[in-house]
Amino acid sequence: MGLESDSRPSGRLSDYIALARPDHWIKHVFILPGIALAWVLHGRLPEDVAAHVVLGFASAALLSSANYVINEWLDRETDRHHPIKSSRPAVAKRLSLGAVAGLYAALAILGMGLALSVAPLFAVVTGLFLVSGIVYNVWPLRSKDVPYLDVLSEAVNNPIRLTLGWAMVDFSTLPPSSLLLAYWMGGAFLMAVKRLAEYRAVEAQAGGKALASYRRSFAFYSEPRLLVSVLIYALMAAFFLAVFLIKYRIEYLLAFPFVALLFGQYLRLGLAEESTAQAPERLFRERRLLIVVGLVVVVFGLLTWLDLPWLDQLTDPHFIRLSGASRGGP
Repeated sequence: MGLESDSRPSGRLSDYIALARPDHWIKHVFILPGIALAWVLHGRLPEDVAAHVVLGFASAALLSSANYVINEWLDRETDRHHPIKSSRPAVAKRLSLGAVAGLYAALAILGMGLALSVAPLFAVVTGLFLVSGIVYNVWPLRSKDVPYLDVLSEAVNNPIRLTLGWAMVDFSTLPPSSLLLAYWMGGAFLMAVKRLAEYRAVEAQAGGKALASYRRSFAFYSEPRLLVSVLIYALMAAFFLAVFLIKYRIEYLLAFPFVALLFGQYLRLGLAEESTAQAPERLFRERRLLIVVGLVVVVFGLLTWLDLPWLDQLTDPHFIRLSGASRGGP
């Protein structure tokens, strides 16, 4: 039965709202570190920061929903090959193209309008947020169909969200490049684990043919290739994060084991049966993950106010001299 079959029920208002995925707004938690770090590193907050944060989060939510609308609409033919996504309104219901386009335009215009009321820098970054959604979803670009580029182009939303939080507090600078790259590679790690979980789930339920029909990039992927990419993204994220921590607040290095534990916990989820990594908006139900996230937040919070000058020697080259060893050359 084709997608345009008249036998499908007509969409209701709730179906159009579902296209915008308001339950996915939880992903904007990645904005919070941008706010916190801009405050910590600059030591000041603007007088009207509360208004900027409220308007900024509202803008980000609306613009992400605009991206989700075109995502679900343009994926409606391929999503029918996915055992879960085949029940989405754009696949299962008869929706109006005009109404979908109007919804996208309304969300984008309202979101950009709110962004302009925050700050020019914030508005520019939100514009990039919209562009990223077009690059990811719309032909002839549609990066989501290209192996590895699908992960990297989706993960770019992470440094964008970080910068949105930063721009709510500081209107004249950008986050350090090492932090942006760490956030990007960290996002790529999350997206690659999501791809791995999807690969395992769809292959188990519908087979390899359905994988390629659902998403072109899966015709190239295999479980080993995805696992290798997960490892590479995690290593790159760790490298850039270490550069940032050493340059801007070396005390944060003591939090690194907890960050590594967080990466490991998320990978464990990705390898589980019926993994929630396929639907990040449901991760708040994962108790172990939330405990580790809480530990990371607490440790970073403590290290923000705890000065440990002896850590500075870690950046100075030195050798451990062995007693009784010859001082002469070979």
